[in-house]
Amino acid sequence: MTRRGWVLFGAMSLLWGTPYLFIKIAVVEVEPTFMVFARLAMSAVVLVPLAIGRGSLRDIGKHWPVLVAIAVFSIVVPFLLIAYGERYITSSLAALLIAADPLFIVLLALRFDASERATRWRFVGLLVGFVGVAALLGLSVSGDPLEVLGAAMALGAALCYAVGALLFKRASGMPPLGATAVTLSTAGLVLMPVALLNVPRSMPSPPVLVSLFTLGLVCTALAYVIYYALIREAGATRAALITYVNPAVAVVLGVLILGEPVTLGTIVGFVLIIIGCALSTSRQPPRYVSALWRPLASTSDWRR
Repeated sequence: MTRRGWVLFGAMSLLWGTPYLFIKIAVVEVEPTFMVFARLAMSAVVLVPLAIGRGSLRDIGKHWPVLVAIAVFSIVVPFLLIAYGERYITSSLAALLIAADPLFIVLLALRFDASERATRWRFVGLLVGFVGVAALLGLSVSGDPLEVLGAAMALGAALCYAVGALLFKRASGMPPLGATAVTLSTAGLVLMPVALLNVPRSMPSPPVLVSLFTLGLVCTALAYVIYYALIREAGATRAALITYVNPAVAVVLGVLILGEPVTLGTIVGFVLIIIGCALSTSRQPPRYVSALWRPLASTSDWRR
């Protein structure tokens, strides 16, 4: 990867690792529906004109059914679930549970995407990853029903992201910037009626206002522009590696800024989830797994 690619990668890891912190700050004073709507509206104001200027909205009308479904499953529902969930759980826990998204993609693909060949490494990855989720929940979540509900909402958001990813794959050929601008705008319009009923009665505090503007303009609008630049510079596969870095960024920010605890479940769950994602999304085992496997396989053959 080039130096520019590493800079873009670092920026993306930071931009998509910080939303959990700002969501946690904002939901203290702002109703989640309005918060999500404000985020979408601000990002649409930036991305729609940019998409028009670059000609990314041409012939996109024929994809409307899929785009609406993506707006619902990739934006409206998961954004709301994360916002409501962070009322009851830490931003760190929410980010770690969302990291299970690739596991859900592989699991759903076994049934709905025949192009995804189910290798033994993917099954091993699924097993390891979901053991990590179980460890994270068992060691980090108390018996408080509201905390359990918040964790369930975060996992529900991860599942929705997986559904949205498979839907987007079926709509291949659309300009990514145009598709993003349309889905964000559509999601905002869907939420507008409910959001207008939950407008804050008083001006939010400065930290909350900063969080709202950062979520909309930086973590969404600017982040997508940088993400597509990263894809052009380093390729989609390398760009997708930010999935493994985002949770670590969220945990560090949660600990340093919000004083959230780092539990045994945080460490064990994070490590297992990342290993599971790496295995389950690879058609071939990673190099370090192959290096460990070859001596064992040779020994097994010799014993026969």
